Order: sequence, then C-alpha cells, then structure tokens
Amino acid sequence: MLFGDVEPSGRLPMTFPASVDQGPATLPAQYPGVDGTVHYDEGIHVGYRYYDAFGQQPLFPFGYGLSYTSFSLDRLHMTRRRGGRFRVSVRVHNTGTRDGAEVVQLYVGFPAATGEPPSQLKAFAKVLLKPGRRGRVRMNLDPSSFGTWSMVDGGWMVQPGEYRLRVGTSSRDLPLEATVAVE
Repeated sequence: MLFGDVEPSGRLPMTFPASVDQGPATLPAQYPGVDGTVHYDEGIHVGYRYYDAFGQQPLFPFGYGLSYTSFSLDRLHMTRRRGGRFRVSVRVHNTGTRDGAEVVQLYVGFPAATGEPPSQLKAFAKVLLKPGRRGRVRMNLDPSSFGTWSMVDGGWMVQPGEYRLRVGTSSRDLPLEATVAVE
C-alpha cells in the first residue's frame, strides 16, 4: 500500500474532531468523568450524528478515505419496490489514471417531526474500477431504514412523510440527493 501497488480503499469507522472542543465528550463529567461517574448525555447524537446535529466541521468525517485515483458520482436513480422497499443506484466513474475502489454511502434524512439526527447511514456499496471506466452500484432500503423507536408504542415505527436520500463518499461528502415519500 505504501508504494502504491495496492489500493487502500479503506474508510474511517469514526469521526475525528478538528479540536478538543468538538464532539459529544467535551466536559469533564462526560469524559473522563467526575468521582468515578461518567455522564452519557448525547442521546441519539452519537458519532458523526453529533457533528451533523450541532453543525461542527470535523477534521476527518465518518466514512472518509483516500485513494490513489479519483472518482465522481452521478445519475442517482431511485426505484420504489413492493412492500415499502426502495432500490437506489448511482453511477461511479474512475476519473483517475489508476485502478481503484470507491465506497458509495447512502444516508437517510428523516422528517423533522421524528426528532432524528439530520442523516443516518443506511446502506453502502463498494465498486472496483479501472481508469476511465464507469460502474453502477445498487443499494437497497427496506421499511426498517425509515423506522424510529417509539417509547409510547414500545417498538419501531415508520412515520409517514418526506425522507431525503443523500449519497456520497463520507458523512460530509454527499453531493447527490433525492426525496422519497414514505407512507
């Protein structure tokens, strides 16, 4: 990998803050804790969701990765299927001069009334392409992709409404968007 013989194609499984003032654990009570007690009060805003919800620009976002080549994404296409399912496809183009792999990530943005974070990773797909070649990745969403936990009902519920699908290569690089109505 260091000499460029192999494409790294790995992606970060976490978000790296740009400063010690960023992220959910910036107070002593949250980390390292006070008198042996740690307070976890970020709720559903864990990881990249915290940075999104509070408008913080991280140093390296969740899903970030480097390559020895370059890629572009276009032609986002969404197909509604039976049973509340959706198929999402995206065309990927290796615009560089070397073989490479790209990981395409699909995030769902929930209606504001649900109280969910701005976007949540729901699917991803990896594609290997030679220089100048194009490929298409396909990702599936089922009804659970649109579910939220209901304390009142004690289970997962799907709120009807408009959901925003965002596609890109990290939690902060999401150039393609579409909206779906979920019933």
